[in-house]
Amino acid sequence: MKDLKERTIRGGFARLSAQGVNLVVSIGSLMVLARLLGPEEYGIVGMVTAFTGILGLFRDFGLSTAAVQRPSLSDEEASMLFWVNLLFGALLTLLTIGLAPAIAAFYHDHRLVGVTDVVATGFLFNAAGVQHGAHLQRQMRFTTLAALYTASAIVSAIVGICSALAGLGYWALVAMNVSAPLAITIGCWAATCWIPRMPRSGIGLRSMMRFGGTVTLNGVIAYIGFNSDKVLMGRFWGSVALGIYGRAYNLINYATSNLNAAAGEVTFSALSRLQDQPVRLRNYFLKAYSLVLSLTLPVTVAFALFSTEVIHVVLGPKWLGAVPILRLLAPTTLALAVITPMGWLMYSLGLVGRSLKLSFIFTPLIISGYVIGLPYGPQGVALGYSTMMMLCAIPLSAFCVRGTPVKLRDVLRTSVPPLASGVVAGGLAAVVQMVLGNRLSPFPRLILESGAFLAVYLVMLLYVAGQKALYMDLLRSLTGRAPLPDDACLRCE
Repeated sequence: MKDLKERTIRGGFARLSAQGVNLVVSIGSLMVLARLLGPEEYGIVGMVTAFTGILGLFRDFGLSTAAVQRPSLSDEEASMLFWVNLLFGALLTLLTIGLAPAIAAFYHDHRLVGVTDVVATGFLFNAAGVQHGAHLQRQMRFTTLAALYTASAIVSAIVGICSALAGLGYWALVAMNVSAPLAITIGCWAATCWIPRMPRSGIGLRSMMRFGGTVTLNGVIAYIGFNSDKVLMGRFWGSVALGIYGRAYNLINYATSNLNAAAGEVTFSALSRLQDQPVRLRNYFLKAYSLVLSLTLPVTVAFALFSTEVIHVVLGPKWLGAVPILRLLAPTTLALAVITPMGWLMYSLGLVGRSLKLSFIFTPLIISGYVIGLPYGPQGVALGYSTMMMLCAIPLSAFCVRGTPVKLRDVLRTSVPPLASGVVAGGLAAVVQMVLGNRLSPFPRLILESGAFLAVYLVMLLYVAGQKALYMDLLRSLTGRAPLPDDACLRCE
């Protein structure tokens, strides 16, 4: 607790840096694979992962989250959690293999049986390393975790590209999907040097099982909401439409999931240590919220304004059908930056029941957006998704923070500086885009447009909006100098 702030900031920097590297690796491998494989190959694997992804939510039954949130955890309890996780992983593997014929029949494609069988092994690989990862997270060893995630991303990218070059087609994507959890599990075992004890009775896990079960159910409902679009797209519009929609969606997901995973992992661990210190918890949360929003806005603007250039550079000319979809999905990155941190706050305070109620409200609304847009194809679904996300962001935030140390007015005040800076910088970037037109090829055009945006955005955010103190405090902690007090650096304080 003495150096919690410094460890949180350094760990957050390590995880964000690693996620930046992971993003580069992911985009780089996507650039290569998109030129070696076509929409159909991506669509085939996407059909399977749309189903197996929901089963993946049960891979640890929320017990890794419960282990991190718990104030104290004995070795006997951790060992018992390991064996419970391994049991769930084995059951999920067998269940997925058993469902393979039904998945193939649903999509009317026999190739999906073999794909599903191989993807199923990933559940067992992941289950074997869940508690080892939680062990590192409880110890705030985020630099180690960052290195492991980066290594697993590189390994899976190499496996996928080599398999595609060998002419394996969609099996290259399957191999890439399975190699990532295997690599991270091996790394976590090596990093912790922790050997679980044999299970024994008398270990009180009821409260953690209840907490983890609620987390898992919440994740299942949320997954249904965020993945029904791909199931509906594959069922009613086919693998090609799903492949195009899926590439645009994955570009969005690469950016938001990497950032939210890194920030969420560190913030949740820190907030869990501050459950009984409401003032510090509020300050930590608002700083993390401000940082996530500030980092997300450039992504939102890039996808909204520079979608043609992004698709040209990342995927290539044959994927230009994804341009309008990417542009329509861009607002979801901003909505997720507003909504996702609320989950970190609720989980750290043990408010998993409230989070579950929220999912029951939110998921039908998101699915209704998909259904309304489905008759109009991929673009209609993208528009329905973005519209519903933006409409729900503020009301859901108000519901999440009710009765917590964080107030809605705190959230809104914290949002103003990055949002105002993004609007001004985005307007200037749009002018630069109109001036350049098509005089340059996509890559240099993207560099100039994004460079103009970032330059103005940083000046607006740091100096005009007065956020310089916050980032100077982060720099002090990273360089080992004395940081400012926890309650400094935020205009809303």
